[in-house]
Amino acid sequence: MKVTGKFITFEGIDGAGKSTHIAYVAERLRQALSPRGIDVITSREPGGTPLGETLREVLLQQKMHLETEALLMFAVRREHIAQVIAPALERGDWVISDRFTDASFAYQGGGRHLSLDKLNALEQWVHPDLQPDLTLLFDVPLAVARARLDATRELDKFEQEKVDFFADTRNEYLRRAKEFPQRFRIIDSTQSIAAIRNEIDGIIDALLASASGQNPTNQVKTSIA
Repeated sequence: MKVTGKFITFEGIDGAGKSTHIAYVAERLRQALSPRGIDVITSREPGGTPLGETLREVLLQQKMHLETEALLMFAVRREHIAQVIAPALERGDWVISDRFTDASFAYQGGGRHLSLDKLNALEQWVHPDLQPDLTLLFDVPLAVARARLDATRELDKFEQEKVDFFADTRNEYLRRAKEFPQRFRIIDSTQSIAAIRNEIDGIIDALLASASGQNPTNQVKTSIA
């Protein structure tokens, strides 16, 4: 796959607050990239395609064997890459995805204890030549994450898991961040929204500068109120 665009992923345990900032980052990027004729695509996993959205409901609501769950996650991902991510990157557009393969390592590997060797094999099969250019990992203590989940709505099967599940999921996310420091940026999501967005601004400015071949320290920051 010839890649000319950029691929950004948002990760974090349920309740970490990552979804709050996706629209903000997408709009910041559109302001910077639209004048260059570059589009910004937002998507999510599981989901992202008509088939993926159908399977999303199955994955989030129905109990199933652990390996079935992992295989379905990667099946949805393969379709997502084929129909959305790869074509956009080949056009030179930028893609933002709410979760990607790091989530499988965190949830199925860390939380459910599926062999990481099996997940590595699936990753190499489904997208051997594709990794995010930037992964924003929103991290919070477990107590904060649990308190943030909206008790007035029905929780999916992952959100209903016990504290130990989320502790192991969070630990695997942090292990991944340590393993791949070149693309991970850990965001302390206990900060105020304004503080988080100020931190994100600096990260996005650096990526934009790198993409345009400029020195990040000389890049003019454009932020959204």
